[in-house]
Amino acid sequence: MELTANIIRDELVERCKEGDAPSYELLYRRYAKAMFNTSLRIVNNRADAEDVLQESFLDAFRTLHDFSYRSTFGAWLKKIVINKSINLLRKRKAVLVDMEVAEAQDLWADEPVNEEDIQYQVEEVKKMILRLPDGYRTVLSLYLLEGYDHEEISQILSISHNTVRTQYVRAKQKLLTIIKQG
Repeated sequence: MELTANIIRDELVERCKEGDAPSYELLYRRYAKAMFNTSLRIVNNRADAEDVLQESFLDAFRTLHDFSYRSTFGAWLKKIVINKSINLLRKRKAVLVDMEVAEAQDLWADEPVNEEDIQYQVEEVKKMILRLPDGYRTVLSLYLLEGYDHEEISQILSISHNTVRTQYVRAKQKLLTIIKQG
């Protein structure tokens, strides 16, 4: 059944490449919700995520002739959405602090949070992730929710691998503190 779904998606993409207008709408409907959620987890603003979604689909449809099935259409589109979301954060001047250069806040001085003592549900954690600063939220979302590894995040964000690791550890610690506080 999964193979059939992939063939249908490929056929739909091919119909779009041929200029079939109804196929564009079907392709949009198939991916819009997931891509919106991906952007929202990064930009943390519904209006901005909607803008990113629209711009991403416009770019994808404009450059559809470049799509060559080296990945699924969804993975290709997701990369566009993530890049546009990160670019929006950069425009908003969200600074991903390079911990090797800047002064670091002493987050480790706080009492350590014991992960096993914290009982929570997935939806509540997602809501709490939205409370993180942009840089932390972006790294944490790309790693935990989007499945990118530290090296890929380093390339996407144009920061060092060590900075990604540091941002991730600090984001996780900050998230655990937020969860503990309720």
